[in-house]
Amino acid sequence: MNKHFKFIDLFAGIGGIRIPFQELGGECVFTSEWDPHAQKTYEANFNETPFGDITQVDAKDIPDHNILLAGFPCQPFSIIGEKEGFSDTRGTLFFDIERIIEEKRPDAFLLENVKHLVGHNKGNTFEVIKEHLSKLGYTFYYKVLNALDYGLPQKRERVIIVGFREQLPFKWPEPHKQRALLSNILEKENEVCPSLFASEKIQKDRLLKYKGEHLSPSIWHQNKSGNISALPYSCALRAGASYNYLLVDGKRRPSARELLRLQGFPEDFIIPVSYTQLRKQAGNSVPVSVIRAVAKEMLISLNSKMPTKIETKLPQKKISLEQKVCVNG
Repeated sequence: MNKHFKFIDLFAGIGGIRIPFQELGGECVFTSEWDPHAQKTYEANFNETPFGDITQVDAKDIPDHNILLAGFPCQPFSIIGEKEGFSDTRGTLFFDIERIIEEKRPDAFLLENVKHLVGHNKGNTFEVIKEHLSKLGYTFYYKVLNALDYGLPQKRERVIIVGFREQLPFKWPEPHKQRALLSNILEKENEVCPSLFASEKIQKDRLLKYKGEHLSPSIWHQNKSGNISALPYSCALRAGASYNYLLVDGKRRPSARELLRLQGFPEDFIIPVSYTQLRKQAGNSVPVSVIRAVAKEMLISLNSKMPTKIETKLPQKKISLEQKVCVNG
């Protein structure tokens, strides 16, 4: 494949998957994102408004492309939600990806979702996805990757599925040897908007509940049981979490810019929406550095001239060692 390639960006959010592929020479020829606030942020940064409801798009009308990208909705499979999977309307959006791949036959695809997709419904949901991808004739690989291992101070585990129309080899990117420091992304306390500081009551409540070592800088995380942890990195950003879910040093909420930094967005990324909307958008986004690392390996595979024969049929009961790692998270 030539260095210049074309790709489409489905369920695009605010463009976290697009950024690395564009950096590597790709041209985005079609985008879809239904949320109007996310569309506003996307337009401000990429000078185009995404098409809305992908279910209303005829696959034949989508431009030809080399790579299909899709961070398809994760709520049906998330540990936070009801985990309804394909019984949830949003879960069926995977089949819109399938019909587009079937019609356009791109050279490759990259799909992203929460790690719990792999084990959802005792693994049956993911088996359906694998079966449908195999029937399309694509060689594919999957693995759960953690943003902590790729230069971001955020524990965010996501399953990445990479597929190729031809039987190409693929290598997952190696984790970084050193983890990123939280101090590199935090703003100075006197520069943070006063409205982001939690009330004295909330701060005192956190102090009373927390019994561990007081690390600084750290991000204090309160889980659903009310337990407090203070870590030298952030727990996964969540779109629907309470405002006090994560507190820097137990005092304040992360700023909009800090939220984007936790996801690896560039410093010049434009924020045209309110803090509330940006917080939701960052929580729904992808860790850009993870996608960048995978994208580089994908292009190496696509540009390789020695494709190897890889069995694309689904195993009956056996599962590879790498797949075991993914299933166990």
